[in-house]
Amino acid sequence: MISVESITKRYGDLAAVSDLSFEVPSGEVVGFLGPNGAGKSTTMKILTGAMQPDAGTVRFDGISIGDDLTAARRRVGYLPETNALYPEMLVSEYLTFACELRGIGGADRTRALSRAVEQTGIGTVFTRPIAELSKGFRQRVGLAAAIVHEPEILVLDEPTEGLDPNQRVGIRRLVNELGRERTVLLSSHVMAEVEATCRRLLILHQGRLVADGSPSSLLEARSGAPSYVVEIEGEGVTEHLERLPGVTSVEATRVDGRQRLRVVAEGEADLRPVLFRTAADQGWVLWELRRERESLEFLFHELTREGGAP
Repeated sequence: MISVESITKRYGDLAAVSDLSFEVPSGEVVGFLGPNGAGKSTTMKILTGAMQPDAGTVRFDGISIGDDLTAARRRVGYLPETNALYPEMLVSEYLTFACELRGIGGADRTRALSRAVEQTGIGTVFTRPIAELSKGFRQRVGLAAAIVHEPEILVLDEPTEGLDPNQRVGIRRLVNELGRERTVLLSSHVMAEVEATCRRLLILHQGRLVADGSPSSLLEARSGAPSYVVEIEGEGVTEHLERLPGVTSVEATRVDGRQRLRVVAEGEADLRPVLFRTAADQGWVLWELRRERESLEFLFHELTREGGAP
């Protein structure tokens, strides 16, 4: 569906995007991650045809979007980071205006409006002024305008920025539903949101791609030796666990009269069954046993830390 081939965009001496390449197949939900200034918004504007790269090409189905920008833009719905609505308009007026801009009229307009309103859940505010809407409903109106022409590609730049937790959940559900029918590219700083919504992540740093893969595969590739958190009550726990095959170190602290241990192991075998059976055999009281997992926040920090990605 989308092929980005060595695109570069400069603002004077600043390279916002440098030799960036990736592909997105049809029907995939992809997350764009990166610190402020990494080139995410610039890349999204280039994908939508709102900005032209200084070098490189963007193709939809093998055809350069520069060959016919108007046709390419018809295939894309875009919700920018700054959702530019007209507060003096009614929601119905604004969406009708969006249809007019897209050349949708007559019976087609009625069907398009009905579908967009239903998909984004804004039926209750359809006749209200935009100025009276909450931030969550304003984002939904922006999404409705982005999908009213039924685009194949949906580009969302920070769609939950400034929303409260409940509103974020609502928009996240909506994005998941929209992603069932189209290719979605989503930029966000909220790691939990991206992990719950996107099947694949593209992480940018200083205008370059530093990671590409599913959240689970990226976390697995970056993780070191497997480690386990064990909270346990008993005698001689640390010494016994240190002697287990595959255990390389045990760090112990006291919590509420119990021992809380971080057990580091070697090899790929899961040590949890061994730890559980050992606790049972020794008559220890096991309060907690889990495998530690690197967080997406930690991965993001490691890849985009000051001084460049590893």
